[in-house]
Formats: sequence, structure tokens, C-alpha cells
Amino acid sequence: MRIGVYPGTFDPITLGHLDIIKRGARLVDRLVIGVTTNPAKSPMFDLDERVAMVEQAISDIAGASVVTFDALLMDFAAEQGASVILRGLRAVADFEYEYQMAGMNQQLNDEIETVFLMADVSLQPIASRLVKEIARYGGPIDKFVTPEVATRVAAKVAGEGRR
Repeated sequence: MRIGVYPGTFDPITLGHLDIIKRGARLVDRLVIGVTTNPAKSPMFDLDERVAMVEQAISDIAGASVVTFDALLMDFAAEQGASVILRGLRAVADFEYEYQMAGMNQQLNDEIETVFLMADVSLQPIASRLVKEIARYGGPIDKFVTPEVATRVAAKVAGEGRR
């Protein structure tokens, strides 16, 4: 059985993430979406909220599941029995970062391959960071996330305004 891991913070999960998940799920028998913490980021949503959004968004994708982790990616991937790590690329800047990360990961565990998937052209500009920024300024985000995620983001932004 070929197992893949698609890691990220998913704060929030976007249509770009879903594109990579759907396409990646066709490449492996089981796809683990690893929702992680990232000390370098201050997320809008806590870990449980992000997991709930991802679980809802992937509910119709056969072979996909969600697992949280707070460890080195290569350790997490090995624990899951993965032979593949999936990463999405949107632009050249993504490639430079991901290329360096893939090289470091290979040094940690050369039994696990990194596979890059290009984002669908129509979804390339979407970034969670930009979705949150647009929402905070009252802009529409329905072209970038599922309706359920848009509702959650709107509620979170409204809650931030009350502080």
C-alpha cells in the first residue's frame, strides 16, 4: 500500500489545498493530511478548528484522512508508513523554499520521496495568508475557500472585531 502525507497548517484550508489533496489522493492508496502547528506562524484558527475544517472539506475524498502532528515532518511521515510527501507549488518562490526543504528532508530520511504538484492555474494565486487578509478587510473570499470555511472565517473575523 502506497501512503502519502500532505502536510500543512491549513489556516484555513483553501481550494488550492483541496486541488492538491484530490489530485494527490489519486497517486497513493492512502493520503494522510497532516495538520501541524508552526511556531513561526500565529494561526487564526486553533488546531481543533483547522482539523474540523479539513475533515469537512475532504469528507468525500476516498482514502484521505486527517492526523495532527507536532514533530519533524520526516518522523511523522515515517510513523504513518508513508513513502511519499506531497507538496503543492504555486510559483517560483514556492519552488525555492520547497526545493531546500526537500533536500533537507532527504538527508533526514532518503526512503521517503517528495513529490511536487503544480497548483491548478486558476488556483495559483490563492494563499491562506491572503484569504485571511481579504476577509479582515471585508472582502469576498468565496472564490478561494469552501462555503463552510468562508462562514468560519467570517465568524472568526467578526469575533476579532469585538476584542
